[in-house]
Amino acid sequence: MNILVVNAGSSSIKYQLIDMTTELPLSSGIVERIGLEEGKVKHKYVINGKENKVTETFPIPNHTVGLKRVAELLTDNEVGVISDPSEIKAVGHRLVHGGEAFTKTVIINDEVKAKVKELFPLAPLHNPANLTGVEVAETVFPNAIQVGVFDTAFHQTMPEVAYRYAIPKKMYSEMGIRKYGFHGTSHKYVSEKAIKYLNNPKAKIVTIHLGNGASMAAVDGGVCVDTSMGIGPLNGLIMGTRSGSIDPLIIFYLVEQKGYSVEEVNRILNKESGMQGLTGYTDMRDIEANYLKDDKDAILAYEMYAYRIKQFIGSYAAAMNGLDSIVFTAGIGENDSIARKLVCENMDYLGIKLNYKLNDERSKNIREINTEESKTKILVIPTNEELEIAKQSFELVR
Repeated sequence: MNILVVNAGSSSIKYQLIDMTTELPLSSGIVERIGLEEGKVKHKYVINGKENKVTETFPIPNHTVGLKRVAELLTDNEVGVISDPSEIKAVGHRLVHGGEAFTKTVIINDEVKAKVKELFPLAPLHNPANLTGVEVAETVFPNAIQVGVFDTAFHQTMPEVAYRYAIPKKMYSEMGIRKYGFHGTSHKYVSEKAIKYLNNPKAKIVTIHLGNGASMAAVDGGVCVDTSMGIGPLNGLIMGTRSGSIDPLIIFYLVEQKGYSVEEVNRILNKESGMQGLTGYTDMRDIEANYLKDDKDAILAYEMYAYRIKQFIGSYAAAMNGLDSIVFTAGIGENDSIARKLVCENMDYLGIKLNYKLNDERSKNIREINTEESKTKILVIPTNEELEIAKQSFELVR
């Protein structure tokens, strides 16, 4: 069975066609610059075990044109990997915000789409684009079952003590203001891999998803009990351009005392802060290069980045009353040995002891980077959100 995974953004569509018999991608790519003067399609496909690439540039006025071109490429006589769109059994969609309405993967119908629309205010940058992807896929792949996989769903097992804010009760009951968390598909995928690797279904695990966006989760026996992001993706860790947790008084000070508009503060905290604000760079590879040159801004930024992660590890160990493993994943978590080193140093009290040699090595497989005497396993597990979406879609429709 073939599952097409679609992640529709406001001006892009990321996609991957996965053969569920092997759980390997047959094709993947991205449609970029939708709605601009000139769009771009970057398409990869695998034939006879060899990966090939196609890049096209042409006007892509809307998502329909973009996804139709994807369907054409998938079935093309020369570069196609299937003969007809009907060979796609289901389209699995990444839907960012499911609120309290969606605690698991669902088959998308009119009722689901209406509810996703109701949640637009909670994710105004993501949910509208995600829903557009669904509606376009319904027309381009009419024979496929449309499936919704929500970023927030994995975190819906959090207890009320973890997800409620100490604000007037009606703001929760009437407005839905609470912690929801994101990157749930990734946290679910790597925590399940860790449980299997540790051969311990009751393992207490802290998953650390470090990309341009970053978040952590406390996973107790496969169940999420806390996470670092909140009602939106700004809270928690220091990220590429996001500030992470700050004193809310800073917002009032900037608006009331310094004359900033709410829109300006929103832009600053989401797009001009984090590692960008501290160093002038968003790409950790640039910051790493400066760190190795003893650049003071880069050194401070790395230390702040790691310090915040340490804080969450400690609080989650307390919340779970134990810690069996920490898991690094996503682009920075999997590839940045300096970040992992700074996080794991001076954590002996929690049984975390890093093997520096193993930490510096690279691998695409699950690996331990702890010393033999370390009580807490330090794992690096490559995430695969597309495969997780495909697997959840497959389970629902097979």
